[in-house]
Amino acid sequence: MSFGTFVGVNHHGQSLLLGCSLLSCEEENFFVWLFDCWIRCMGGKPPIGILTDQCKAMRNAIEKSLPMTRHRWCIWHITKKILEKLGACKQFNEICADMTHIVWDSRSKEAFESSWTDFINRFSLHDNNWLVGLYEERDRWVLIFLSNSFWTGMSNTQRSESMHSFMKGYLTSKSNLQQFVTQYDNCLANKAQQEYELDAASFNTIISCATASAIEKQFQKEYTHAKFNELQKEFRAKANFFSTKKA
Repeated sequence: MSFGTFVGVNHHGQSLLLGCSLLSCEEENFFVWLFDCWIRCMGGKPPIGILTDQCKAMRNAIEKSLPMTRHRWCIWHITKKILEKLGACKQFNEICADMTHIVWDSRSKEAFESSWTDFINRFSLHDNNWLVGLYEERDRWVLIFLSNSFWTGMSNTQRSESMHSFMKGYLTSKSNLQQFVTQYDNCLANKAQQEYELDAASFNTIISCATASAIEKQFQKEYTHAKFNELQKEFRAKANFFSTKKA
């Protein structure tokens, strides 16, 4: 059976296992059943956002079971198809570079729209059905269209893949259902222990401030070590920033 995981992020930036599934078939009605069961297990509260690959059956199920949840596509699964879908184009290297720049660096929706139109016209890609479909669904994968939602830093399904690798330390394809339950509990206990240890470190030790900023001091008291370290990088970058006025 197919093994799937619901993965989130905790207050230390660690991957958090919110649930798992064993499915005998990856069809829409099976996914609807899965999402309905998972929401019941989560106290009836759906997530603000969910990130998946471009599976059509899963997409349809999310629209039915999680109508208020923002659905995002994994950008890695999309960009890895560029070679397959556009590799035959004579100017492939330029196309790849331009598309990557537009998707990752557009600072506004208007800038993306303008750059995408220029991109399509420049390389005469109007008849490429793959690009046409991506553009129609741009609000599911282009960064600037997703910037108004909170994604805990995720833009791909890497955390889910990492969780699968972690689970392989406990389970194999030959594990029976009884072993699965036991080993799944062991996996959860391992993850919980890691979180407890980081909680203890954050409560009982202090990371020194990098600047004299009162804001940084406030975050020092409220944030876990992992999140405070991320914040400090921004403060150091700000402190080292040097600007000049053009003549």
